[in-house]
Amino acid sequence: MIYLETERLILRDYCEDDFSDYYRLKTDSKTMYYLQDIQMFTKEEAYEDFRTVLEDMKKSDRKFYFMHMELKDSHEQLGSVGYTVMDETPIGKIVGAGYFIYPKFWGKGYTTEAFKRVIEFAFSENNVYRISTGCLAENVGSERVMQKCGLIKEAEHIDYEWHDGKMKTRLEYRLLRKEWR
Repeated sequence: MIYLETERLILRDYCEDDFSDYYRLKTDSKTMYYLQDIQMFTKEEAYEDFRTVLEDMKKSDRKFYFMHMELKDSHEQLGSVGYTVMDETPIGKIVGAGYFIYPKFWGKGYTTEAFKRVIEFAFSENNVYRISTGCLAENVGSERVMQKCGLIKEAEHIDYEWHDGKMKTRLEYRLLRKEWR
C-alpha cells in the first residue's frame, strides 16, 4: 500500500472505507469540470470504477496510481492525485498523470505540494521514466501546477478538444527522469 506524506498532506492508496469520499469527489461537477471524460454520474458507476481501482492495486503489473489526498491535521479529503501506467519499457514506465481537487482548496498550493511528492515517488521508487500530462489552455491554475513542478511544455494543440460546447486549445507537458530535480 502506498502512503506518502508532505508537509501538510497525506497521499495514500484508496481503501474499502473510502467509497463515499470517492463517489462524492468523482461526481462533483465543479471539481470534474475539466475532466468530464472521467466524471461519474451514478453511485453504481462510481462503485464499479472504485472496485476496478481496488482490484488493480493487488496486481503485480498495477496500472492505476491515483491516490486519495487528505489534510494531515483534519483528514479532510481534498481530491485525488497520481498517474496511470500507459506503457512499460526496458528503461521504465511511461505514465499519464493528473490531479483534481475540490474548488474550495484551489489556490492554496496543495496540488503543487501533492504533485511534487507524486513525481518524487514515481521517479525514485516506481521506475517511472516519463510523466506526461496536460490541460485546456484556459485552465491556468492547472498549467501553473505543471510549471511549478518542473514539467516542460511540449505542445499546444489549437482547437483540439470539444469541451463545454466549443473547441478548446490543449497544452501538453512532460518530465523525464533525467530532467527531474
